[in-house]
Amino acid sequence: MLWRMAADALVLVHLSFILFVLLGGLLLLRWPRLIWLHPPAVAWGIVVECLHLGCPLTPWENQLRRMAGQAGYDGGFIEHYLIPLIYPAGLTPQIQIGLGAIVVLVNLAVYTWLIWRWRNKA
Repeated sequence: MLWRMAADALVLVHLSFILFVLLGGLLLLRWPRLIWLHPPAVAWGIVVECLHLGCPLTPWENQLRRMAGQAGYDGGFIEHYLIPLIYPAGLTPQIQIGLGAIVVLVNLAVYTWLIWRWRNKA
């Protein structure tokens, strides 16, 4: 039970990181000091998607699931609702490059707007 909870918690961390990469620039409006965390996270997200690298959290999660006596992601709320968001069916290298491009465009728009806002504030 404990290993399954740890694996589920790791899935939540994974999803949170993905959301931070995609939308974390908006948090800079409230917490400007995140400027030191968000760009490296975005860079990592882009590299992982565009170079088709595996996330280091995935093997750890699978190991925790094996330790819990599970073979995969079937069963449970987290597996049913969150895993398909992180690992959608039919994910191809072309789709991964597209996702990387979306990350770049969303963050470029957010940072352009933030820079414009900071300059006009001064």
